[in-house]
Amino acid sequence: MNKFHIYNTLTRKKEEFIPISPPLVGLYVCGPTVYGDPHLGHARSAITFDILFRYLQHLNYKVRYVRNITDVGHLVDDADEGEDKIEQKARLEQLEPMEVAQYYTNRYHKAMEILNVLQPSIEPHASGHIIEQIEFIKKIFDAGFAYQSNGSVYFDVKKYNEKTGAYGELSGRKIDELLENTRTLDGQDEKLHSFDFALWKKATPEHLMRWNSPWSEGFPGWHLECSAMGTKYLGEQFDIHGGGMDLIFPHHECEIAQSKAALKHQTVRYWMHNNMITINGQKMGKSLGNSILLEEFFTGNHPLLAQQYNPMTIRFFILQAHYRSTLDFSNDALQASGKGLVRLMEAYERLQKITPANATTVLVSGLREKCEDAMADDMNTPIVIAHLFDAMREINKIFDGNATISAADLEELKSVFDIFINKILGIKIENDSGKSYEAYRKAVDLLLEIRLQAKTNKDWATSDKIRNALTDYGFTIKDTKDGYEWSV
Repeated sequence: MNKFHIYNTLTRKKEEFIPISPPLVGLYVCGPTVYGDPHLGHARSAITFDILFRYLQHLNYKVRYVRNITDVGHLVDDADEGEDKIEQKARLEQLEPMEVAQYYTNRYHKAMEILNVLQPSIEPHASGHIIEQIEFIKKIFDAGFAYQSNGSVYFDVKKYNEKTGAYGELSGRKIDELLENTRTLDGQDEKLHSFDFALWKKATPEHLMRWNSPWSEGFPGWHLECSAMGTKYLGEQFDIHGGGMDLIFPHHECEIAQSKAALKHQTVRYWMHNNMITINGQKMGKSLGNSILLEEFFTGNHPLLAQQYNPMTIRFFILQAHYRSTLDFSNDALQASGKGLVRLMEAYERLQKITPANATTVLVSGLREKCEDAMADDMNTPIVIAHLFDAMREINKIFDGNATISAADLEELKSVFDIFINKILGIKIENDSGKSYEAYRKAVDLLLEIRLQAKTNKDWATSDKIRNALTDYGFTIKDTKDGYEWSV
């Protein structure tokens, strides 16, 4: 098996993954700001790092996966002024901010469960780690890179860059460019420089979420939570930090700066970022007003959607593109993914029904190695899927009697399909709902058994009635020498 290589945003190249303390792996991923329902962009990030989590476990690493919940400090437009996104929602709906945070956290969890995204090992909330964030700010003060202004605390980016030359190492941004392109917003004259970022904000009288600190009654800056919680649960240096590409700047850039200022070293070895989902070439996002909520995909209730989509179709659609490439949404692309997934699932079911032969005329060989190599190459899920489709064509040949397979090769094939479809790609074979889907399958089989009996008795009226009704409901019925096959 090839060694696992991942693309490190920090070094801008693929690198062999070497954990700090094998077999332990520390993984931190930026989770949602819980002020609204999750959309397709949230799904892409969650699924990307779910695949990473699954694959690292497949490689026999013991993974501590930390994915945070941002429930305080993320201000409107990602700036250091204005209203907290959750508080803004709370005012509109006349609720307590934590009611809003809890409601949308629950909604996020439900959507992730439907998409078969595994739960993280730890899911810390920013509001539950105020003490840790205050202590982190004190360390930045001790290092000389923080300053107080009117009760708020800011990170001195210019001073940090003059001493380390490191600001912009992740994003490639330059201080001079920031000076040219960063306008001074109203209320930001308390900063030394417009690109300095808040570590702690003094709460205005109307601000609802506030805590006592040495500097004022207020709340932590958005960037601070990940530094404080990541190092609390994974140590002062850990293996992987992930998130969406839109977080590279300013969020992750600022996180690196404040962590290095406080702890005197880079806390993360590998930075990984998934690319965006676009609609007609434009980034999909709540702030742009063009996002489609996951629930709308599941129900089909959105003007841009031609139909409702199975959650596994959404997952499969996301995995058909490499996580670092842009993924453009269209109904045609989703429908094609749905058809491809159905064909793959049919091949999986056929695989369970194949009877092995003594002689082999077709051998599906090297599949495990090909899939392992693709995953080891920066989690290349599209190539894994392509290899599975190649095997699917051979499975269909064997099932149709145009080739044979030995018992040993059959078991190997079943094992590979189970590992890569179920355990690594996380595609649920039984669709959305385990037991209910099994009951549904049995009900359809019962109807078709009744139809077979009707045909045996030459009761053509009953036979045709069942076939026509199922066809009208969207089923495809195929008569075979052994009875029948069906699909939706």
